[in-house]
Amino acid sequence: MSLSRGAAACVAALITTSTLTAVTAGPADAGRGHHGHHGHQDRTLRFQTFNASLNRATAGELVADLSTPDDAQAAAVAEIVQRTRPDVLLLNEFDYVEGGKAVDLFRENYLEVPQGDAEPIRYRYSYVAPSNTGVPSGHDLDNNGTVGGGNDAFGFGEFEGQYGLVVLSRLPIDTRKVRTFQHFRWADMPGNLIPTAFYSPEEQADLRLSSKSHWDVPIKVGRRSVHFLVSHPTPPTFDGLEDRNGRRNHDEIRFWADYVAGARYPYDDRGRRGGLARGESFVIAGDQNADPLDGDSVDAAIDQLLGSPRLRDPLPTSAGGPEAAARQGGANATHRGDPSYDTADFADTAPGNLRADYVLPSRDLRVRDAGVFWPEPSDPLSRLTGEYPFPSSDHRAVWVDVKVRR
Repeated sequence: MSLSRGAAACVAALITTSTLTAVTAGPADAGRGHHGHHGHQDRTLRFQTFNASLNRATAGELVADLSTPDDAQAAAVAEIVQRTRPDVLLLNEFDYVEGGKAVDLFRENYLEVPQGDAEPIRYRYSYVAPSNTGVPSGHDLDNNGTVGGGNDAFGFGEFEGQYGLVVLSRLPIDTRKVRTFQHFRWADMPGNLIPTAFYSPEEQADLRLSSKSHWDVPIKVGRRSVHFLVSHPTPPTFDGLEDRNGRRNHDEIRFWADYVAGARYPYDDRGRRGGLARGESFVIAGDQNADPLDGDSVDAAIDQLLGSPRLRDPLPTSAGGPEAAARQGGANATHRGDPSYDTADFADTAPGNLRADYVLPSRDLRVRDAGVFWPEPSDPLSRLTGEYPFPSSDHRAVWVDVKVRR
């Protein structure tokens, strides 16, 4: 979830069990698509992030909705994926279901079925794991005098796994080498921004950094791997003057900046320490809930990534973003950022449309193309993005094509 129109509180993710569920089901990719999958030459791959808003109000509801091919929102999300055809895809706001049943149903009943006149797409590999959302902390984290409910979970959620994430891939996932950081303690980040006057010492000792989880998912490309670094930092709002969510958002973003710089402090859920090894290729992806110039995030939160010498910002654009900002007005009229880069259609009163979603490759990966799926109203495909209440999501799919040496 994000700073969306009328949206409820922040998004996060965590689940009591620390077991990881790697799902590799579904029919093999038939090889259809815009990229060849054979030979020994360099290969161009499309990495995409999409906050698809496939979260539901209660546990089990997403599985029920995806059990038939009749959910209009899921069909619109699937058609966007079929038309953009990423090789590796992160979906934010996809409720975690142990064993991957929801992911399997989405593939079988939506992605692998033609939506409109779009071609089906097959993802042979997927990865899901628990999220901090909805996991009871046992503390009164919002200081309202009672313990319980979404605001007192390790990550905001009304049930465990709400607003989770899933990785889908047409290439093999090296599941044995996946690292998750669901349980990493916020206090264990040196120089963290924890509002110590707001949280008790006992709360600070238990707080987890990730509002959902941070995953390092290695994608196997021939004999090498590209590390898909995915997360969904909390929206920097739904709090008070202490700015607890803005500060957490800043540090959730900082985690990946430190990780790709080889920091020693991160430890994963198996106890292994350290960041990414020097020379490894990576792509950072996710709804970061932070715009470089506008919105409510802590100043320079996303600049921790955009200013890193270890990655490049392909600056994906759309034609629909500027059109929407001009037509909707409101807060958009006062924004400093170029609306060509916007990826989310938020409330016009505040914060307006923002660049919230990012795909950021390491500098060794040559960028071939990039874009935001936000068609202009004159484009027939604008029926997939639309206006509030959105047919798919208040976020837009963002993709980057990179050349990977094999």
